[in-house]
Amino acid sequence: VQLQASGGGLVQAGGSLRLSCAASGTTFGYNAVAWYRQAPGTEREVVARFSSDRSINYADAVKGRFTISRDIVKNTLYLQMNNLKPEDTAMYYCNLVKNRREYWGQGTQVTVSS
Repeated sequence: VQLQASGGGLVQAGGSLRLSCAASGTTFGYNAVAWYRQAPGTEREVVARFSSDRSINYADAVKGRFTISRDIVKNTLYLQMNNLKPEDTAMYYCNLVKNRREYWGQGTQVTVSS
């Protein structure tokens, strides 16, 4: 099972990025999936999550700016990030919980300049 995250980069404050996470060797389906991020010197934190009951939750810091979505046919998870702020700078990871096992992507770096 591999989760391949992409779409990170350097962007100015107020800009947008769209992260993608493609799965191979498994399917996202309607299992619990999420985006996490980790800035240097901090703990990894959840940014946005699809729970197994299909409910969606966002961290307070990104509500109204980030949108999580998934394409079942393409087997890909997305994170649309708008109005980016310097404090959004972090490594972003996709996460899948399936059959009581947890899988992580390799991370994609997002850097927001002021």
